[in-house]
Amino acid sequence: MAREFEMIKPSNLKAGSSFARPTQVFPNNVNINDPAINVLTDLSKVSMVVTRPNITMDTANAKMIRYGVRMLLVLDSNDNIAGVLTASDILGEKPIRFLQNMGGTHADILVRDLMKPQRELEVYTIDDVKSANVGQIVASLKAAGRQHGLVIAEGNDGKQIVCGIFSVTQIARQLRLGLNEMFAEVESVVSLSN
Repeated sequence: MAREFEMIKPSNLKAGSSFARPTQVFPNNVNINDPAINVLTDLSKVSMVVTRPNITMDTANAKMIRYGVRMLLVLDSNDNIAGVLTASDILGEKPIRFLQNMGGTHADILVRDLMKPQRELEVYTIDDVKSANVGQIVASLKAAGRQHGLVIAEGNDGKQIVCGIFSVTQIARQLRLGLNEMFAEVESVVSLSN
């Protein structure tokens, strides 16, 4: 016997509507000896903000501002990682050097012209991260001269998947320190242990 269900009445979606985005709650009062996983942006809990290589630099910068991030993953047409674009790439000397070498105007600069390509990206494995502490991550990022660190997991098929991101800004916020203070604290702990 078929059961009848009362229908619910739909309404129209209003212009300007958005969608829910997951947010990660980071622990407060983190110190440099705490597990590194405490300061990892976990991409199973937070949606990564992405862009494409053929988008203009200005559009990518506006996206960073809108979402409050300082790094975008750049995806190719197959949604594979083509590179990374950071706020430093956009606001630093790269655009000026590009225009000096290639000509054109500021509006002509595309993400692909400034991004760090996939072949140059260094990553940390999630297995190493799980056994590291915050100080080790800060020291590693500082030694590499980077503001961000990508963390990968490797599937049974050998393919790498970016599963997390370290951001020195996020780490400093959780340590309740400025960036210079954070690096100084890590250096003092490292020199004491040597």
